[in-house]
Amino acid sequence: MQNLRIGTCSWKYPSWHGLVYSRPDGIDYLEEYARQYDTVEIDQWFWSLFSGGKIRLPDSREAESYRNAVPSNFRFTVKAPNSITLTHSYSREKKKPGSPNPHFLSAKLASAFLDSISPLHDVLGPVILQFEYLNREKMASQEAFEKSLRTFRPFLPGGFEFGIEIRNPNYLNDRLFGFLQDNEFLPVLLEGYWMPPVAVVHEKHGERLKKFKVLVLRLHGKDRESIEGETGKEWNRIVRPADAELTRLAGVISDWLDSGLQVYVNVNNHFEGSAPLTIRRLLERLPK
Repeated sequence: MQNLRIGTCSWKYPSWHGLVYSRPDGIDYLEEYARQYDTVEIDQWFWSLFSGGKIRLPDSREAESYRNAVPSNFRFTVKAPNSITLTHSYSREKKKPGSPNPHFLSAKLASAFLDSISPLHDVLGPVILQFEYLNREKMASQEAFEKSLRTFRPFLPGGFEFGIEIRNPNYLNDRLFGFLQDNEFLPVLLEGYWMPPVAVVHEKHGERLKKFKVLVLRLHGKDRESIEGETGKEWNRIVRPADAELTRLAGVISDWLDSGLQVYVNVNNHFEGSAPLTIRRLLERLPK
């Protein structure tokens, strides 16, 4: 399974002591993590747009410390800042968008972000552009969304892989996958929230998906708040087994790998209660 990279969404969880880490504290978490896994998703830089339009980009010294903690065959996937992907600022009224985000799909900001993480460039996998659910107040249509991305794409620097994650089930169609392929974006498929199961997406669009060289699968789960309450944010046990779901996902991943695709699987604690244990359970279902 040399084309499979499977890891977790973030890594600094003291409750993984005994599963991943030698001690709950006083260690270099990432250095110990990289002894077991060859990829991880950095999501901490996603939260970048704050009140008053203030933007915070990564500190390159932090990126350098991450690079120094991993071997050269390791790969990071990175969620791009939400200051680039939010059409509007967050609003206290859930049904109403905040003010328009002047930095939405800003090539200048995207370039500044990539510069800020330059120490990671030689170990960088896909950069994920994650879009929230885009209702009609935020985005008029799928056509408008694609037009925005088509305008943005030529200004992105070369030498990077950019993935697109959407959270509109009605956008998840052959038209979108054709658009992504034509514009050299990668699909990022989400298992959880409002999205259809990845196995269903694979059944409907499997042949189209096999035309990509790289796919990213993110296992997120359905109810973040309630599982946090159930675990007490101690992420060292499975509290919501997803056996049937994992078996279906293993079949999908195997099919992608058999087709020669490079596959990244990023597992969140919220999927079953413990990302490292979910990874074990998924690997048990994959061909040896």
